[in-house]
Amino acid sequence: MKTLSFAFIFFLGLTFAFSQNDSLSETLKITVPTTFKKAVFVEKIEIPVQSKTDSIVDIKAEYWDTTVYNPYKNFAPEYPLNIQFTDSTYASPIPRKKVITSRFGWRKGRPHNGIDIDLITGDSVKSVLDGVVRFARYSSGHGKTVVVRHYNGLETTYAHLSRIGVKANDTIAKGQFLGKGGNTGRSTGSHLHLSVSYKGEFIHPEYLFNFDETNTIRSQDLWITHKWTRAMYHSSRGLAKLTLFESKKEALASLVKQRKVYVVRKGDTLSRISRRNSTSVAAICRTNKIKRNATLKIGQKLILEI
Repeated sequence: MKTLSFAFIFFLGLTFAFSQNDSLSETLKITVPTTFKKAVFVEKIEIPVQSKTDSIVDIKAEYWDTTVYNPYKNFAPEYPLNIQFTDSTYASPIPRKKVITSRFGWRKGRPHNGIDIDLITGDSVKSVLDGVVRFARYSSGHGKTVVVRHYNGLETTYAHLSRIGVKANDTIAKGQFLGKGGNTGRSTGSHLHLSVSYKGEFIHPEYLFNFDETNTIRSQDLWITHKWTRAMYHSSRGLAKLTLFESKKEALASLVKQRKVYVVRKGDTLSRISRRNSTSVAAICRTNKIKRNATLKIGQKLILEI
């Protein structure tokens, strides 16, 4: 009989505790009966709990479109962009040594908004981070394509696949299979075109990730300026000098333009000067009040804003 009484009091205590915590408060209050010399006492215990609403990120809440490659076309994010990571490493997208054949930058008069990684048709392609598949279908130019949206707001694109192995709205773990590498779309050979974007703005992948055997993320808190989202400031043939901004203050300070005098040499063109100095032809023309088709003279001095 005493056992039944004890159990009944304990049940009432638990029922009261949970009824008082329907709103998922920060502590769980439990009333626990104890006995001492045949007397029954009631003791209240508070157990800290984590609210489920604090740990759930609804990445499908905004601009979720499974039929459009870039649903952010009419959205303009505020710079500098802040990207945060909970991981210090990422999963390699391919099962072999990562050889980059073309980088983020200006290529053949067009922007190349990602990096090309060499592979063999049929190689497994995997997601670099946890996320949800937003797009898994054929895309003009990219061929068979998978886009994964991650919990920090980034999206990664895996293009030119020979086969897609997932579907839109699938939840994906870091390192999970997405499809087979290939050569579909506008491509001249088997490779993986990997791009990284944030709310429609493409980011230089090598600013975020080390594409070596360490598979490390460069920093868990990064601030991105326009320079690292515009292909015209970079060459697809080589990696630009990296200057990581780990605070908003550093990023804003970098936006202050510095001027230098450039003396034109034999063989120089506006495009060649712009590439060498990480600026644009338009910026050179605007600062020096010259036209794009202006004839440069050896020894001529140009003001460059870098």
